[in-house]
Amino acid sequence: MSNELTFVIPDETIINKIYQLRNRKVMLDSDLSGLYDVETKRINEQVKRNLKRFPGDFMFQLTTEEWENLKSQNATSSWGGRRTLPYVFTEHGVLMLSSVLNSEKAIEVNIQIIRVFTKMRELLLANETILCELEELKKSVNDHEEQFELIYGYLQKFSQTESQSKRNTIGYINE
Repeated sequence: MSNELTFVIPDETIINKIYQLRNRKVMLDSDLSGLYDVETKRINEQVKRNLKRFPGDFMFQLTTEEWENLKSQNATSSWGGRRTLPYVFTEHGVLMLSSVLNSEKAIEVNIQIIRVFTKMRELLLANETILCELEELKKSVNDHEEQFELIYGYLQKFSQTESQSKRNTIGYINE
């Protein structure tokens, strides 16, 4: 078996299915079932059979308010009617799904999803580094800005007093 994935899903498709809820990046059970090409109820059945593998920081069920808010943010999406509130999976929960879903496609899609999560984390860390550097630069510029304003103020005062005082000219006067 080669290491190359046969079920390739564009990264953008996966990224568009990752939401920020309760300060965590999560994926809906229904979105995962679409990626794995299985019914949502099959995923939830496997999870319920293996609940010890899915603690609260791996998976949780949305509240009615969270679900309504998520649906309103994604009005163009059609998630269909549901009888129960959806479950969402964190990166670790998605990883754990590969141990309870035995299809080849689920395993390969999970690998791809984990790679996307990893890329997102790396981008976030890179952005944090850039933001810190920009903040330091901003502080430096602000310090210099204050110094420039002080110098400009002195120059203005100096030029005003210079033009106001009449000095006798030294040297030859051509009349």
